[in-house]
Amino acid sequence: MTAQILYSDLDGTMVGPGGCFVRAADGSTTLDPTHALIALHDAGVALSLVSGRTRAQLQEAARIFGADGFIAEMGAIIGWDHGRRSSMLTGQTPAEFSGPLVAQLESLGLVDAVLVEFEGRLEHHAPWHLGHETDVMMHGRVDVGVVNKWLVEKGFGWLALADNGRLNSTVMDGLDGPPHIYHLMARGISKGVGVAADLERRGLTSTDAVAVGDSLSDLEMAPSVERFFLVRNGAEVADIRAAAEALPNVTICDGPLGAGWAQAASYCSLR
Repeated sequence: MTAQILYSDLDGTMVGPGGCFVRAADGSTTLDPTHALIALHDAGVALSLVSGRTRAQLQEAARIFGADGFIAEMGAIIGWDHGRRSSMLTGQTPAEFSGPLVAQLESLGLVDAVLVEFEGRLEHHAPWHLGHETDVMMHGRVDVGVVNKWLVEKGFGWLALADNGRLNSTVMDGLDGPPHIYHLMARGISKGVGVAADLERRGLTSTDAVAVGDSLSDLEMAPSVERFFLVRNGAEVADIRAAAEALPNVTICDGPLGAGWAQAASYCSLR
């Protein structure tokens, strides 16, 4: 089958250090991802950006990279037609929480309660947490299972903390390991669920799609596509590699960041 679409994570995958598309993992400049992106477009393969970033951030990124659409906020918001049209997934969000979820969680004091309970281990991922509609974006170092158990005890078991991968920069002192990006969001929403919904909207199936990413949350796209590519920097994390090796359709890329992304894009454009 010929690939019709590539679903691509951004940070830690498509873009390199500092969010730069032409920087390799070692900070040197490279045109390899650019050449792969041009070949992808020339082959007529659609590109959809899948990220924890907001709708507005992905609208702009889609314009820059010539993406066909995007899936924002960890799978909750699906955008197309240059972002002029969109749909929103709500997962297990109770009916009484209609409208922008983040504002409601803040008004209930839940966001502050989480930050107080896990003080020194979680904080807002400022300033990039601003503008989120459906999820609260944080960074730090926590046991996700412990946080989710606490949410159940507080009566918010329909929410969960999702790990969106390791940060390359130090943002907090005193952590017992590298910091990670987290998203507090409704259960029943994931990047994989977003990809499946977008494929249905497009009239495509999993055999038409390829995905690439670097984190556990990205691996959730694997069951919805024909092949998933895990960039090498993601595979260097033990639990991510173990999860990838347990899936039958995952390829671990030869290179990290943009080099690995170029391998995934070339797989699509050369088929």
